[in-house]
Amino acid sequence: MARSGEPEQEVGNLVLVLGDQLDLDSAAFDGFDPSRDVVLQMEVMEETCYIPQHKKRIAYFLASMRHFKDELAARGRRVHYVEIDAPENTGRFETEIARAQQMFRPARTIVVEPGDWRVAEKLRRLVQPPEFRSDRHFLCSRDEFATFAERHPRPILETFYRAMRRKTGLLMDREGHPIGGAWNFDAENRKSFGKYSPPLPARPTHAPDTITAGVLRLVARRFADSPGKLDDFNLPVTRGQALTQLDDFVANRLPLFGTYQDAMRSGEPFLYHSVLSGPLNLHQLRPLEVVQSALRSRSAPLNALEGFLRQIIGWREFVRGIYWQRMPNYAEENALGAELPMPSFYWTGETEMRCLAEAIGHTIDHAYAHHIERLMVLGLFAMLLGVRPYDVHRWHMSMFWDAIDWVSLPNTLGMSQHGDGGIVGTKPYAASGNYINRMSDHCRYCRFDPKQATGENACPFTTLYWNFLDKHRKRFAGNGRMKNQYANLDRKDGSELGAIRRQAAKIMAAAT
Repeated sequence: MARSGEPEQEVGNLVLVLGDQLDLDSAAFDGFDPSRDVVLQMEVMEETCYIPQHKKRIAYFLASMRHFKDELAARGRRVHYVEIDAPENTGRFETEIARAQQMFRPARTIVVEPGDWRVAEKLRRLVQPPEFRSDRHFLCSRDEFATFAERHPRPILETFYRAMRRKTGLLMDREGHPIGGAWNFDAENRKSFGKYSPPLPARPTHAPDTITAGVLRLVARRFADSPGKLDDFNLPVTRGQALTQLDDFVANRLPLFGTYQDAMRSGEPFLYHSVLSGPLNLHQLRPLEVVQSALRSRSAPLNALEGFLRQIIGWREFVRGIYWQRMPNYAEENALGAELPMPSFYWTGETEMRCLAEAIGHTIDHAYAHHIERLMVLGLFAMLLGVRPYDVHRWHMSMFWDAIDWVSLPNTLGMSQHGDGGIVGTKPYAASGNYINRMSDHCRYCRFDPKQATGENACPFTTLYWNFLDKHRKRFAGNGRMKNQYANLDRKDGSELGAIRRQAAKIMAAAT
């Protein structure tokens, strides 16, 4: 490599690889000529600081990118890699790309379409904008989803999921019917552990190698004030490690994944979940290979296979389609008029509510919480409290190692906060503390009573739940899926509702 500012020989293509595009067979490399083309990878301070970020999230991205650089080199691809500590690093996407274009003077700059709308706009504004290539990592292209949305002006997941099952043929018989005679087996996937304490299999160990250890030292030094902990870093930063994690999930967790996918248990952040979202979102794994591996299992029942398949080819592809169909205005949606800031205890875990303390503690320690903790504890409380939806999204992006904008925004703003008014989900995921009591053991260790809505021992979830239904009666009372909830609300007299409103106001004031 030439030194900064010194022109190198002119190259054919400058292939830009973003931090969440770590796929050796990416469309960006179609036609790659090792004798003339150069890969550009950049670590820029801008991407680590535009929001506060968990130390493990920063470390995961940087370690994965540096390992990918070596994998590219092993394939004979020339890489210009800019480390975050390099003296000449300007710290911004636009200036680093411009600097590389000036250095190499490529005929073209090529990049796979970014997953983040914000990054895509930055690239479009370059003096020499790149050639964008479609991201074939996904099973449904943006154009395909746009066509689906034209046919279904109010697209819902179930319709999309069935279309994806038909398209891929996964879990379908020769006559085009779903195997098992049903499209989903949700009714079998809602079991709690109760008093049953199944032995949980040990997770695979990804011991930090020299590259990862160097990144951990860098993050500890440069990002000491970032949230979260670096202790016991055990994330899959290479494709090989991600494949090991996939094989372990299929062999040891998938058989009980479906049954207990909505369950929670104190002290257990992972349970039977795959923890494959990070490698999928960074393209270290491909969705089709993941589901095909799962479907080869001889020990997993149909409810587990279908539940996992729905998350990968249904929900994941659906929210990406919604994101690109609705951005940039989607980020500003706030259908419920929620205006409170994110409670400070979401960063510290310092709360008497046991379920929240557990989920936030998992997030601080591991940069991870499984999906039901994210939706029905962390997200639920924020929605009932009335937190600004985009603030919830920003916190999610800050604290989870697997968070990517196109995934996080529809899941937080749309699904968990109902901020989009029903684009992602047809009703809000509103529940009282009784739901958490049914699906976890948290309430037995908590001083709050999930059955009480008022009084000193009332569960804040329960108080806020009834207040939420009361506050948004005009919007949701006519929703057929919420008929029973409003029938229960109607059994409360005016004095009880007044007491609930007053207690809810105190909870909101204390939380902010």
